[in-house]
Amino acid sequence: MNSSLKELEQKIGYEFHDFSLLKQAMMHSSYTNEKNLPKYKCNERLEFLGDAVLELISSEYLFKDSPQMPEGELTKTRASMVCEPSLAMCARDIGLGGYLLLGKGEEATGGRRRDSVTSDALEALIGAVYLDGGFTSAKEFIHRFVLTDLENKKLFYDSKTILQEMVQAEKSGSVSYRLTGEQGPDHEKSFSVKVLVGEKVLGKGTGRTKKAAEQQAAYEAILRLRKQK
Repeated sequence: MNSSLKELEQKIGYEFHDFSLLKQAMMHSSYTNEKNLPKYKCNERLEFLGDAVLELISSEYLFKDSPQMPEGELTKTRASMVCEPSLAMCARDIGLGGYLLLGKGEEATGGRRRDSVTSDALEALIGAVYLDGGFTSAKEFIHRFVLTDLENKKLFYDSKTILQEMVQAEKSGSVSYRLTGEQGPDHEKSFSVKVLVGEKVLGKGTGRTKKAAEQQAAYEAILRLRKQK
């Protein structure tokens, strides 16, 4: 376990003074339950702290980066930057799921790939970096791994709204989503969706939820419409 967590340190470019903090950040509640460890040993307390640190640093970033943006828009933009799917995407970029300590049940039901689990672990990791190295270290980590490629992330997570606005502006028909398939058992289900404008298919998507599949399809449709322009 320690060797794989050392690998994670190399990946994120941060070496812990207190290595137990990194271990705790990767410790899901299913693992502590299975090992009969106290509840407070899992990563949920670190997640609580990391969530607050992330909110402050992302707020400061937006405040400085977008000096003309009104408060309501700042709040909405921050929410899309630090929402569960966005953080899960950041977690996937560093392969965080592979380092998690999970109970057998959580492991068997695909916990390493579940957005709720990996996004929580990323926040716990932020909390651990903050406790171990202070505000500056946490800020560096967040700027490097979360506040990156924001235009593309915003386009993806607001894709259904953006597509609707594009289609309305062009007056080219109404947007609709159709479920084209479901695969896998309940805990590992995958949905396939296509998006239509009028009767024309503009994009297809797959995801672990219908909403995620629709977002993917809308994103594909936006890219196609932009190319046509």
